[in-house]
Amino acid sequence: MQTNETVKLTIAQANFVVGDVHSNTQQVIQLAKHAREHKAADIILFPELTLTGYPPEDLLFRRELKSHLEQAISLICQQVAGITVVIGYPEYADDVIYNAALVIQNQQVIANYRKQCLPNYGVFDEKRYFAPGPATACCFSINNIRFGVCICEDVWYQAPAALSKQAGAEFLLTMHASPFDMRKHESRLDVAMARAQENRLPLAYAHWCAGQDEVVFDGGSFILNAAGKICEQAPFFTNHLLSTEITKQNNSIVLDKNNIIDHPSTEHLLYQALKLGVKDYIEKNSIAGVIIGLSGGIDSALTLAIAVDALGKDAVSAYMLPSRYTSDMSRSDAAQLANNLGVDYEEISIEPCYQALQGILAKQLEAANCDIAEQNLQARCRSNILMTISNTSGRILLNTGNKSELAVGYSTLYGDMAGGFAVLKDVPKMWVYRLAKYRNTIAADIPSSIISRAPSAELKANQTDQDSLPDYQVLDEILERYIEREETIEEITQAGFDASVVKQVIELVFRNEHKRRQSAPGIKVTGKAFGRDRRFPITTHYLYETNKIP
Repeated sequence: MQTNETVKLTIAQANFVVGDVHSNTQQVIQLAKHAREHKAADIILFPELTLTGYPPEDLLFRRELKSHLEQAISLICQQVAGITVVIGYPEYADDVIYNAALVIQNQQVIANYRKQCLPNYGVFDEKRYFAPGPATACCFSINNIRFGVCICEDVWYQAPAALSKQAGAEFLLTMHASPFDMRKHESRLDVAMARAQENRLPLAYAHWCAGQDEVVFDGGSFILNAAGKICEQAPFFTNHLLSTEITKQNNSIVLDKNNIIDHPSTEHLLYQALKLGVKDYIEKNSIAGVIIGLSGGIDSALTLAIAVDALGKDAVSAYMLPSRYTSDMSRSDAAQLANNLGVDYEEISIEPCYQALQGILAKQLEAANCDIAEQNLQARCRSNILMTISNTSGRILLNTGNKSELAVGYSTLYGDMAGGFAVLKDVPKMWVYRLAKYRNTIAADIPSSIISRAPSAELKANQTDQDSLPDYQVLDEILERYIEREETIEEITQAGFDASVVKQVIELVFRNEHKRRQSAPGIKVTGKAFGRDRRFPITTHYLYETNKIP
């Protein structure tokens, strides 16, 4: 005789705020009630560290946080009925903190799981905060279907999922906070598929969708069957309740749908990541709006488009700050861009400021005979004007520099490095062009001449970036090989790059660590962003000793 048991599962792909236990708890309650009332869900699965947000960092060491979490859990138990809730939270026990998951059923806590595998690389510092959980499974049942629980990094190792299978789990619930980069979704999916296939265990992957300081969580939650095939997937960069029906037929789990969204292009995902990063940084920090210094070049043009798409045109103001070296094309392109995007726009010449400072510093500038000093002086005139506008308007200055420039120090401290948030900080120059072209497929707002012209800082006559740097296509590949792939100078040279160019680029990377330490926070979109992903000393002879650069 055939017997069927059914469980309706909903994944809550949502945007939580780090440190705001109260609002996060209210969101959990509202989403759980909605899932029960509108989707007839039996269970709702939330992402990792739901109640505190991720990553909470040293907020975890605040003594009052423990009591806030206890109140939150009590409130969820009181107000949510008729649905099992699986949420992530920091558990304070045994004089340590665990990254944990709580199972609330029939308005009481019935199970608790402690994350076993703690990531401590890249942006992750979990061993600073958490103790590893024991090598045990956490299983519970609904309608005679047995569920196991794992948290994020656990899925990257074989043992935790295998323990759940051994404990009788028939379906694996996994909760995640995995920062976006351009190649991350494929690697997440490969790992989850491997766990499902190894254990013949269907799997739900619940993921955050949020911007948090320098990281972005891209959503894309999914459900796999026991063969590791996607049955359902949530959209990327959108809050979403993903629901499915799990049926047990004669001891076999059957999933009811095969509804997969088309995987967007890398350009689309990257653009959406930058939009969400800007939106959440500005709105979660209650900032009135943003200002951007337009140069007529591609970096500031793309930054302006992203800001408008993220915040709306009324929250964005743009300023062109020409000097004697600014071309007519740059001025007209900047004005056209601002008009196309509908933002407030003003042109303010830096010439009076520049001339005044030249007069004040005439003795020093003449004695030094330093062209770079005069170029930097212009950049600092611009930053002073923009920061004063920021102070008087209550709006934050968005930095427009890209990763390629930041890597080799092609920027001015306290000049074009100024700003409170760096939108393109982790975007290589060639990707800036690709994103600008992608943005113009949505609406052709960026003038074609901005995309086609040779890049220039316009700090002296007839200047181009390639006066000082290799071609950006060559530069970006050398930087990717050295920074992300961690190849040696010899390996990069053997790949066909000129040895003198490789040495020049890598020496610039080392010499400009001090600049990067003083740069604004920015959105991580590659596998190894400057900052928490890559932590190098400022003072070091490593490059000279190891690679014998004279």
